[in-house]
Amino acid sequence: MADTSDTFKKAPKRKPSKGKSVSVSPEMRQAYADLIKEREDKEQAYGRHLRKDEPRR
Repeated sequence: MADTSDTFKKAPKRKPSKGKSVSVSPEMRQAYADLIKEREDKEQAYGRHLRKDEPRR
């Protein structure tokens, strides 16, 4: 039979990997900010037209 002492051991801890950083041009950064702002505006406009749930009695 196999040696069970190795079967149930904890795996060794991994070192956390460093995150990648990406540099973008100021124009791209502004375009991305505009895209986020536009999306927020669309979500707010969509939310205004939804029917509000009335509380149950």
